[in-house]
Amino acid sequence: MRPARTHPHDHRPQLARPFSALRRAARHPVPARGDAPSGGVGVRRHFAAGVPVLIIAAVALLALTGGTGMSWLPLLAVGPALAAATSGPWGVLRIGALAVGLGAAIGVHAGTPDHELAIVLSALSAVTLASTLASALRGRRERVLAAVRSVAEAAQHAFLKPVPSTVGHFQAAVRYSAAAAEARIGGDLYALVPTPYGIRLIVGDVRGKGLPAVGIAALVLGVFREAAYDEPDLLDVVHRIERSLARNLGPDDFVTAVIAGYPDADRMELVNCGHAAPLLVQDAGVLPLEPARPTPPLGLRALADETPSLQEVALADGNQLLFYTDGVTEARDHEREFYPLRERLALHLSEDPTRTLAALHEDLLTHVGGELHDDAALLLLRKPAVAPSSAPSDVDEPAVPCPSRPVAAE
Repeated sequence: MRPARTHPHDHRPQLARPFSALRRAARHPVPARGDAPSGGVGVRRHFAAGVPVLIIAAVALLALTGGTGMSWLPLLAVGPALAAATSGPWGVLRIGALAVGLGAAIGVHAGTPDHELAIVLSALSAVTLASTLASALRGRRERVLAAVRSVAEAAQHAFLKPVPSTVGHFQAAVRYSAAAAEARIGGDLYALVPTPYGIRLIVGDVRGKGLPAVGIAALVLGVFREAAYDEPDLLDVVHRIERSLARNLGPDDFVTAVIAGYPDADRMELVNCGHAAPLLVQDAGVLPLEPARPTPPLGLRALADETPSLQEVALADGNQLLFYTDGVTEARDHEREFYPLRERLALHLSEDPTRTLAALHEDLLTHVGGELHDDAALLLLRKPAVAPSSAPSDVDEPAVPCPSRPVAAE
């Protein structure tokens, strides 16, 4: 296994993980979308819709006061042309009618010959009609995009199910951001399910992006949800995922993941398959849970000829566990420095996992300047001093009491 990556400004030598370089070599980043508040979008749209009118008014003023008369009139076509990008077809027609009307009035006022004025007005009318058609086509594309995004929203809820605020003995929270510009889902994955053998979870990262990565992520999550509920041993859950991927992955595909389980009080089991080490928050501070024997990513075991190993971690009341993907730790600022997750987590800790992740996510966006260029997932578990009472939730399956200890049904 390779040592931690060295970088002149690298804040995270302890968070470097196996196969990170392999993933980056296969990655083709896509700039992420920066979502703006709906109120800000509405203000910008109203402003943009008024710009063509202002342009037409400015051109008319120049034509009347500049002393050149007809020379300025062709610039009136800018109004309907720009309106095509901001207004609907009827709005473009109104702007075009305003341009043609003002052009005719200015031409008559300047004593322009009829044939010259007819040519200018015909050009304005042609630009208006072309702009109206362009506006109609743009509106149609926007409606199609809105439909596609609504389907993506539905797919996200089926693919990455919401995590309730309390699961078994834990408080839980999730933050997820997809890198694809108009997507709601990507190549990062997570799931948290109650089972007859305690709470089990997976956080992973598929090599690559786009629809192929989404398909592989869906496959991993489907196998995990079935195996987590059926297999008493956490290692058997990993073996089932590996066997399924061996039948379905291409030669260059793989998935890094951490699979975790909570079989009994005060003990968490981890199987780390080439993924970033989870961060344990306790009285001693924030500590990365590096595996004693690194395991290759899912899908590459046949090449490495290594079997996964089980890692046990003691959990006391008040401890927290943060699982994440490399879209967080490899996010860079304008000076190309990595996001120091371990240090920033310590600054934003609270007793509410949702509030902790909200502050951490906001800090991450500030670090990168507002846009993430990779899928990023954060899942935080907190074991409170007193286990929260169970409540109905939207996790996949209801919990079944474990023979060795009761598990709170979600």
